[in-house]
Amino acid sequence: MFDKSLSLTELNLLVRDAIRDYLPDSYWIRAETSDVRPNRNGHCYLEFIEKDGVKQTIVAKARGVIWSNIYQMIAPYFEQETGQPFTSGISVLVRVSVEFHELYGYSLSVVDIDPSFTLGEIARQRQLILKKLEEEGILTLNKELQLPEPANRIAVISSSTAAGYEDFCDQLLNNQYGLVFYPKLFPAIMQGDRSEASIIAALEKIYQYQHLFDAVAIIRGGGSTSDLSCFDSYGVAAHVAQFPLPVVSGIGHERDVTVLDMVAHTRAKTPTAVAEFFINQSGRILQELLSLQDNIVSESEAILTKETTQLVTLTREVVHQSTRLLQRESTTIQQVTTTLQHTLKQYLMQQRYFLERKGQYMELVSPHNVLRRGYTLTLKEGKIITSLKDVKEGDTIETYFKDGRSCSRVTEVNISSTPSEEHLAKI
Repeated sequence: MFDKSLSLTELNLLVRDAIRDYLPDSYWIRAETSDVRPNRNGHCYLEFIEKDGVKQTIVAKARGVIWSNIYQMIAPYFEQETGQPFTSGISVLVRVSVEFHELYGYSLSVVDIDPSFTLGEIARQRQLILKKLEEEGILTLNKELQLPEPANRIAVISSSTAAGYEDFCDQLLNNQYGLVFYPKLFPAIMQGDRSEASIIAALEKIYQYQHLFDAVAIIRGGGSTSDLSCFDSYGVAAHVAQFPLPVVSGIGHERDVTVLDMVAHTRAKTPTAVAEFFINQSGRILQELLSLQDNIVSESEAILTKETTQLVTLTREVVHQSTRLLQRESTTIQQVTTTLQHTLKQYLMQQRYFLERKGQYMELVSPHNVLRRGYTLTLKEGKIITSLKDVKEGDTIETYFKDGRSCSRVTEVNISSTPSEEHLAKI
């Protein structure tokens, strides 16, 4: 049994020879890079992994190496074509030879790379995220918001030390219109593994004070595609798409349009361009207001001139009509006065004649005239006796004549003894 055993070295050499015999060529494989570590000798050591499409757990792993002569060629080529360095966490299509070393074990030696596959994978992931956002009905929500006019209260998500943030603030401060803006920084990590959570945290903080702002600006300076990977994440895109304030993106990378750019209300290329967007929007409104002001002044002056002319004309017409009316009314008053005077004079004459007649009548029927004509007045107890019924036998009566009076006592009352008309006529 001992004579048939193999040492570990012998076994590993058999495995090496078997792999070399059965896998003699190089092969194109699809994998994700992990733990990419270039060393000072120019070699690059890494791991290739494959994840389950649903659970995202690692289902395969292999150690890889890119020797310095190969790495010095493919690394710049890959970055030039894709816009990002060859680093961990990217999907690649590489050509590898399968090697087995008796001391270091199984490994894959990279001999070539296809950058177009990586670009396709990035685009594919973006499309998957966009499709998911669309299926959830939130893809265009932020674009549908109405940007306030003017939008000068701006919540800014950026790194506090970023040059892009300083450029943004300087641009707003020194705008050509002299407009005043109120940017408020909500600091966030804008690249690396923690950037997605940091940006989302900044958005959630702004959400608490949304009534204080008109819009949100997410800005950072230029960088590699890998530096900007957080802007292609579903988490950031979903938060931006559903945010209640319009979001303007300016992440300083013109080569690719990120998922963030696609869901944001407005995309600008750089932080400075974001500032120009707000300046131009407010400047346009300012120009419209100034134009409106000029129109109001011009229209007001024209209306004032027109109304002044009409007022002068109307004043003249009022004066003219008033003069005519006064003349007409004055003539009418004079006529009425004359008529009243004539009527009053006639009335007074009639009343005077009436009074004179009444006076004459009163004079004729006055007791003194009656007495002067030979008649007498008989009184009983100071009252004129007008009927024989007012006296009785034994009453004392007074009789007035034109030249005096007499007192008598009634001795007889004979009601039936009335003078005839003939007798009265003779009296």
